Amino acid sequence: MFKQSNARYHYHKKHKPKGSHGKSPVHVPAPPKNPDPPSIPSDPYPNDPGDTTGSIFDVTSYGAVGDGCSDDTAAFMEAWKAACAVESATVLVPSDKVFMITSTIFPGPCKHGLVLQVDGVLMPPDGPNCWPKADSRQQWLVFYRLNDMKLTGNGIIEGNGQKWWDLPCKPHRMIRFFMSSNLVVSGIKIQNSPQFHMKFDGCEGVLIEKLLISTPKLSPNTDGIHIGNTKSVGIYNSMISNGDDGISIGPGCSDVHIEGVTCGPSHGISIGSLGVHNSQACVSNITVRNAVIRESDNGVRIKTWQGGTGSVSGISFENIQMENVRNCINIDQYYCLQKACLNQTSAVYVRDVQYRNIKGSYDVRNTPIHFACSDTVACTNITMADVGLMPHEGELMEEPFCWNAYGIEETLSIPPIGCLLKGMPHAITESSQYSCSNENGRF
Repeated sequence: MFKQSNARYHYHKKHKPKGSHGKSPVHVPAPPKNPDPPSIPSDPYPNDPGDTTGSIFDVTSYGAVGDGCSDDTAAFMEAWKAACAVESATVLVPSDKVFMITSTIFPGPCKHGLVLQVDGVLMPPDGPNCWPKADSRQQWLVFYRLNDMKLTGNGIIEGNGQKWWDLPCKPHRMIRFFMSSNLVVSGIKIQNSPQFHMKFDGCEGVLIEKLLISTPKLSPNTDGIHIGNTKSVGIYNSMISNGDDGISIGPGCSDVHIEGVTCGPSHGISIGSLGVHNSQACVSNITVRNAVIRESDNGVRIKTWQGGTGSVSGISFENIQMENVRNCINIDQYYCLQKACLNQTSAVYVRDVQYRNIKGSYDVRNTPIHFACSDTVACTNITMADVGLMPHEGELMEEPFCWNAYGIEETLSIPPIGCLLKGMPHAITESSQYSCSNENGRF
């Protein structure tokens, strides 16, 4: 029996091909047209003195000081409460000021068209010693049960994460959208999060565009954008540099389109990790295209734990430029290194994955293509086309590695991929452990 640890780290064992099998086309959701930003009138009462539709609720009008030291939480909550009751209202965080607020939940439901416009600097208390003891350390800004809401502006959301990064405890996630729909995040700069910068849980209809996320390369667990149990997501024309996954896609996600994104340094764009602690994970219809990944530990990656169930299907990575990237193309189904994981026999079923026009350079410390699929549940219908990856420095060119991976090479790849198995494995049968209820809907 091939050891699980070997499947993760061994790079040179080859399998002889045994036939061929094609791939069905995957429906790729089209990028939405870039909507014009909502107009924000300068006069809060443009017509009828009694009509507050479209009003601006400046947090300084509710007592916010904006000196970077005063606690402006109460003023923000008062402005939010007032704006929440008004159609197409804007909560304004004005420029040239620095606002400090503590852990806060901005609740809905609110009237449609609510905008939080951050033109100044918004930040939490400076590190764990300044964090109020009564506040949760697991979260800072939470947007809950909202529909048709936009976060935008020309300012900065500063996480003050430096004093958290070396601590053994898990610090808070910076911005979280929870159980919300029809969301837009546009134009904002987010930096130095203690952990995840932006997280979407249980959401539907999310547009993220022109976002800038910046955190040092060695900052731990500082994922840029993480989505879980969320569907119908578009992430466009954004730049992410951080210490972990630039974008991570968790269980329960479907219909996600990522385009025009530049990641690096980072850990690339990842699906997973999935199947944690024997859980079911269902992910489908994910497209990443016209992206750049540079100076990163990973490129495009699918990572699952041993013992999980469910499936990952309908995945397309297309037109991606790699610049000095380790593990450019990677499926890792041995992501858990705990002893309890080593004897697990079930796995998340990975199928229907396309890699098209993936070009650029790789760090020679790792093979550029690594498919470590489960011993018991093979990866199937992998398609490789127009893949060309060369060493960033030196002449060493590592061989691609495959373990229990089935697929086709439509065009000759560089380096050549001689290790994909042809056809379909006999062991793959219809089983409830691979099925996902309502795979293209909410999980």
